[in-house]
Amino acid sequence: MTNPLYDQLFGRHRGSDRVFLHLPGGTSLSYGAFVTLAGRYGAALLEMGLEPGDRLATQTPKSPEALALIAACIQTGVVLLPLNTAYTPAELQYFIENSGARGVICAPQSQDALAPIAATQGAKLMHLGAHGDGSLADLANSCTPLEDVTPRAAEDLAAILYTSGTTGRSKGAMLSQANLLSNAQTLIDFWRFTERDVLLHALPIYHTHGLFVGTNITLLAGGSMIFLPKFDLDAVIAAMPQASTMMGVPTFYTRLLEDTRFTGDLAQHMRLFISGSAPLLAETHERFEARSGHRILERYGMTETNMNTSNPYDGERRAGTVGPALPGVEVKITDPESGAPLPKGEIGMVEVRGPNVFQGYWQMPEKTAEELRKDGFFITGDLGQLDKDDYLTIVGRGKDLIISGGFNIYPKEIELLLDEQPGVLESAVVGAPHPDFGESPVAVLVPEPGAQIDLEQIRAAMAETLARFKQPRRIEILPELPRNTMGKVQKAALRAQYTDSFTQNA
Repeated sequence: MTNPLYDQLFGRHRGSDRVFLHLPGGTSLSYGAFVTLAGRYGAALLEMGLEPGDRLATQTPKSPEALALIAACIQTGVVLLPLNTAYTPAELQYFIENSGARGVICAPQSQDALAPIAATQGAKLMHLGAHGDGSLADLANSCTPLEDVTPRAAEDLAAILYTSGTTGRSKGAMLSQANLLSNAQTLIDFWRFTERDVLLHALPIYHTHGLFVGTNITLLAGGSMIFLPKFDLDAVIAAMPQASTMMGVPTFYTRLLEDTRFTGDLAQHMRLFISGSAPLLAETHERFEARSGHRILERYGMTETNMNTSNPYDGERRAGTVGPALPGVEVKITDPESGAPLPKGEIGMVEVRGPNVFQGYWQMPEKTAEELRKDGFFITGDLGQLDKDDYLTIVGRGKDLIISGGFNIYPKEIELLLDEQPGVLESAVVGAPHPDFGESPVAVLVPEPGAQIDLEQIRAAMAETLARFKQPRRIEILPELPRNTMGKVQKAALRAQYTDSFTQNA
């Protein structure tokens, strides 16, 4: 038995002097050096006592070492649990406990806060900094690079990525080696990636977009990446003449359009701009083409599936749509109540099936059965429609999920916190259109009779407990929430009321 994901992404690059990562400051890292670095981190994982199938929760700054740690997990058969760097210790506790993580890797400044959580779980805690520093780096540097590769089957679990759930509890999407490898193999062909491509990589690597799409495609194609720690407008503009492709969220493209330095001349060497993780406004699509001469390629994916659809590389890229299904992937629109297929042009639930679709939710068999049909179709929770040419348009989301800057936000989590605050009788959180982030949460509070709500105190409580991207940018106070005759809060009415919350004139 081999380890197909490691063999295809990393093993074949052993000893190669081709550049894999172009780093800030003008330095670079070859494929061969990266595979050796990953081997050191693989040996460090074994020194930590981790075994194949054990879960490793990671919340570390983006760096070559953090990427090598991910490769080390694949090499040793350890199941990766990449976590958003914005999550607070209170949020991390759930992921660590729910996954049964045997190891936790965090940033140096987080170790004191996470130590008691890891100790309660019996997990080994180490840290890794943005510059390749920390206790894990020290351990890895003392190790002889691991050359052995743990055998894994295509259906073996490679990663668990947590996403939002209908009850407010995050769900761990189980992704196999085959899920990840099949999607990367499809995308390098569909998007025409080769070893000549240089990807401008400014995305995080704890999210499927920057990790399992951008990085895996580059590794499989044998190209290179300009590996920026984060999206910094000056750095992106400076690097663009050396790049051929870029993947980003809509915010990246609106930021570029705000800068006069971004011109057609600057982008003349670019082959492809790709956008995803949040809806791209048609206006942004059109302005970008007018400024640069490039039509952004928008696609549609999810944590549970990686990529499902894409506008074509050769062919019409239609603003406002996410294109037809990718090769090997099936997309259908169904009635949300009955599950019956709907004809083209009608709005319904988006369902997808293919080798990219996840195995189910970690330790949630009931939820898996609800959302993953026996015939393999996954009920995405997104509402959409297919046109006569099978281009998919996402028109909304069921279950009130908010996607802001590519990150999922479930309102119930915020509402539970708000309802606990002094003077708050009840609350509702909805998403409002945002020019940069696609959507941003708006909180509506109803005060207890005779009470005064202290908004600054509430903002402080949210800052302490919630990641910044989850914190509502606008908070309103109403005497009561709109309800139907059954007493259910009408969030559609609230969304309509606050739809202009983040426009320039609001």
